[in-house]
Amino acid sequence: QVQLVESGGGLVQAGGALRLSCAASGRAFSSYAMGWFRQSPGEERVFVATISPDAVYTYYTDSVKGRFTIDRDDAKSTVYLQMNSLKPGDTAVYYCAAGRPLRPWVGSTWYQNPSEYPYWGQGTQVTISS
Repeated sequence: QVQLVESGGGLVQAGGALRLSCAASGRAFSSYAMGWFRQSPGEERVFVATISPDAVYTYYTDSVKGRFTIDRDDAKSTVYLQMNSLKPGDTAVYYCAAGRPLRPWVGSTWYQNPSEYPYWGQGTQVTISS
């Protein structure tokens, strides 16, 4: 069982930056794949980024590549999402998720599916003004 708490959201102008944090409590954080998803009003929750348990693999949705960076600190049981060059289209509630699917990290896109992550945080609002 893992409990997740996000923080770091807020209101920034376009072109600005935010760093989201997701603190986990529970056991064996280092064994979990961690993901960030986002959801806008009236839209489905969509994949943003993921990092493998050993941090060897990181994947991003195309719209954030080169702007967002996911990383993890297993000693602090925390995963981060550094968001730079923010755009109004990045406005959403951002959710942290954790899972331990027994799936390959190469040649598959399972990590984009929210159902692969059984544990979720409550979300943090990110609003980008133009």
